[in-house]
Amino acid sequence: MTLPDAEFLFRLADAAAAETLPRFRSKLLVDNKPKEGFTFDPVTEADREAEKAIRRVIGEHYPDHAILGEEFGRSGEGDLLWVIDPVDGTRPFICGIPVWGTLIGLTVKGRAEIGIMSQPFTGERFYATPEGAFGEGPHTGRYPLKVRDIGELGDATLFSSAPELFRGALKDRFQTLVDAVRLTRFGCDCYAFSMLAAGHVDICVEPGLQPYDIVALTPIVERAGGVITTFSGDRPEDGGDVIAAATPKLHEAALRILNG
Repeated sequence: MTLPDAEFLFRLADAAAAETLPRFRSKLLVDNKPKEGFTFDPVTEADREAEKAIRRVIGEHYPDHAILGEEFGRSGEGDLLWVIDPVDGTRPFICGIPVWGTLIGLTVKGRAEIGIMSQPFTGERFYATPEGAFGEGPHTGRYPLKVRDIGELGDATLFSSAPELFRGALKDRFQTLVDAVRLTRFGCDCYAFSMLAAGHVDICVEPGLQPYDIVALTPIVERAGGVITTFSGDRPEDGGDVIAAATPKLHEAALRILNG
């Protein structure tokens, strides 16, 4: 089976960017779709129009492929499924902070095989194909993505979207992990996973994800040499509580803490 190449991923990202960039740092009507863990889960015209644009391009070239998007659900059936989050990080998007991204991934029989995280305002793309994982941008050119091996939890940098996502016993366990690492920061959504693949971040922990939050990022992390699973150690394509780590050693150590 021949999978779509990087150029097709770029075409999808360009179609989304044509809808998101003109609306970024503009006056937007923001709707709310309540979500567990948040009292405010925003969605904008940029989310909806970008997903429509991506769907149009996929439909023109791969009409037999299924699509699952955050805004418009699933269409089609079959072994090949595109999974789309048109604006991952809508909160930073509406705040004018460029750590959001467009996530587009393709699963084959449930396994994520290719994916892209596009940040059009900075001009950066992080993507994975069967040839490997790569980043590119106006200041870097194209380069291979590779995680770093910093050895121990005490030297690691940890990211998560928001501390309020951690509740009950998980809140205490996450705090134990925070106390064990060198540095913890919040709020970068998909950008943090890309920085893990690029060798600048070591652990990302995100409870309560949906498939469209993680499918595109999974092959990027894995082909850069990282490990990404649910807290139970299963494949992450269906979402849930997800952890990505730069090395198996960090992954095991962090999971041991998160699972108590």
